[in-house]
Amino acid sequence: MSDKPFSKIVLIFISALDQFLKWTALICGGATLTFMTGFSVWNVLIMRKALNAPITGAEDLLILALVTIVALSIPLGARTGAHIEIEILESRMSVLFAKWSIIFIKALGATMLGLMGWRLWHAGGTASKFGETTQQLLISFEPFYYLLSVSTLIYALVLVLDIWQIIQAQKENQLQIGEKLL
Repeated sequence: MSDKPFSKIVLIFISALDQFLKWTALICGGATLTFMTGFSVWNVLIMRKALNAPITGAEDLLILALVTIVALSIPLGARTGAHIEIEILESRMSVLFAKWSIIFIKALGATMLGLMGWRLWHAGGTASKFGETTQQLLISFEPFYYLLSVSTLIYALVLVLDIWQIIQAQKENQLQIGEKLL
């Protein structure tokens, strides 16, 4: 029995994941960056410098916006291959050994990220209980733990899909940002 239908399903899933990551980064990341820029300019130039009345809790909001940007960039960076890889020894390895060492490292990374995502989810569930909030506005870290957890778990999924691609085609087919969005 051929695994061609399964391969097509996985390729369709990868394509849908790519579109989701692109649009999420474009819309949510763009909105968050716009907020950070506008709010920083408003707080520093107008409220602080001109009116001598800085916005209380501005740093809290900017830190949480930065956490959101990081959470949005983790899976997109993983899918585009933007994360750092050190390939010093790969040229000295046999092709088979290099392939399986990459698979092993990606499997180890996916396992570690899966555990990290699980622990972040757990931390989100206990954040309110233990009073984990921002300093001035007392905004709970709970939703941000959940956001980082989902982001980390998507990264783990990307690594699993990379392993599948390496086994199927001997190389990873990474997302190219310059492609058309539609």
